Amino acid sequence: MLVRLSALVVGLTLSVSAVAHAYESPVAYTAVAKNPADALAELPLEESTYDPATKCSKRAKPGMTALVQWLGTNARGAFWGTYRCEKWGKHSASLHAEGRAVDWALDVDDRAQRREAERLIALLLAPDKLGQPQALARRMGVEEIIWDCSYWGAGMPQFRPYSPCLSKRGKLKRKVDKTIAHRDHLHIGMTKRGAAKQTSFWTRRAA
Repeated sequence: MLVRLSALVVGLTLSVSAVAHAYESPVAYTAVAKNPADALAELPLEESTYDPATKCSKRAKPGMTALVQWLGTNARGAFWGTYRCEKWGKHSASLHAEGRAVDWALDVDDRAQRREAERLIALLLAPDKLGQPQALARRMGVEEIIWDCSYWGAGMPQFRPYSPCLSKRGKLKRKVDKTIAHRDHLHIGMTKRGAAKQTSFWTRRAA
């Protein structure tokens, strides 16, 4: 009986995380070395766009599959999935429902994994060599990032607190499920054109 209780306590400890902090983005992201967007800087840059999801589409889109392959080659972490039919209402759904989001396993409580998540975020949102902001995200068609109780959407200069981590008073909750808080994975969502593999990062030509 004591063994079962101990296992239960350990399980609860692993699945519920005390949130003393959340990811805070810098005042402004700065240029990073070896930014893939630099090679495309002479091409017109896509506008910041957010395409809400409305339905379930049964499978991941080609651009999302390409992004997963890119992450596998260029980042630490592990693939946790793309498509799932997650609807919030009659005409409202998660980007996962349209095959336009990936969950990439990185754990905020592991220092190396936390740094890798922050490196990826900084790379996606850094300006290119011409100073164009959020260049790689815009060229790939990335419209959404969720990490460590913080949310970024296309066009936002910085992250803001992620609402599921907030109390009714707008304060960070002391305890929140680690997966809901996106503290054990990085969520990346794509625009419709990015997910269709039609933005300049994937086509290597003007969009």
